[in-house]
Amino acid sequence: MAQSPRPLQPITRLVDGRICAYDLAGDARGVLSPAMVFRPSPEDDVVDHAVAAGLQHAYYTTLNAAVCVTADGAEVWRSRFEPQSDQRRGHRPSCVLSWDERVVWVYRPDAMAGRNRPDQWVALDAEDGAVIAQADLRTAGHGGQQLRHPTNDQVLLDVGEGQDGSVIHRASLTRDRMDLIRYPWSDRCLIDLAPDGHHFMTVHHEQGDIAIHTYPDGEMTFALSVDDFGHDPDEIYVEWSGGYLTPDTVIVTLAGETEDEQEWFRHYRVDVRSGQVRTELDARSDNPYDIQPLGDGTWLTTDPSGHPNRWTDS
Repeated sequence: MAQSPRPLQPITRLVDGRICAYDLAGDARGVLSPAMVFRPSPEDDVVDHAVAAGLQHAYYTTLNAAVCVTADGAEVWRSRFEPQSDQRRGHRPSCVLSWDERVVWVYRPDAMAGRNRPDQWVALDAEDGAVIAQADLRTAGHGGQQLRHPTNDQVLLDVGEGQDGSVIHRASLTRDRMDLIRYPWSDRCLIDLAPDGHHFMTVHHEQGDIAIHTYPDGEMTFALSVDDFGHDPDEIYVEWSGGYLTPDTVIVTLAGETEDEQEWFRHYRVDVRSGQVRTELDARSDNPYDIQPLGDGTWLTTDPSGHPNRWTDS
């Protein structure tokens, strides 16, 4: 089984209002039990969440703040998004913790939140919540996916602007300066970053193809359209899901409807080195988006309990 250059880090799920942290470093398969459970502040509706590897602190976003708490719910710090938004829908702030756990990267969809400014990408000090650096993204997104590069301190951010497309950024910190790069597309959605950090996967915003790009420059090494998978592109489309099963294999999800208007989806393996479509993958999921490849030959789905279920490709 291929190994990631870094050990798999704990992941989080929100289950019954609590932030559950799961240790992926071992060989556990099946439904995972949380290694630690964090209680958010009582007044908070959690939108996104992350946890430190030592399982001492959890970080989360609400519609109006980024927050750090201990396992027993004690609030360590709170960074408020000012002015407070009265918009309850259409904007979902996200957060991710840097590999060295010194920085909490927060995407703020301020435009959709009604703050009369473009979206912000903010680097917060994980110890006290102080702003280290902040950048104006010139976007108006509903939400943003953030992915940490596995071998350096860079972070990728994909801002989804609804019908207007999707914008992918790359950033790192130099002391108190954010070094920000915006990729030259608005029609590709970031799906996943390779576990070795050498390339990344996107899906066209109109869901006609998937592509693999070199990192960091973004040069497209190959693209596969719907008909490359043996399907009719007028009827079938690529879902914005999937990712790296191993450094050399990505999972691509196609979906459509039967003649009886019954929705269906299939997961396909694609060889990143050759660009060839391989066999289907039975992800044991009832939802095309309920699959999280981990890069080591395993992936997660969601058990009815809300906890992750870990599967293996062997």
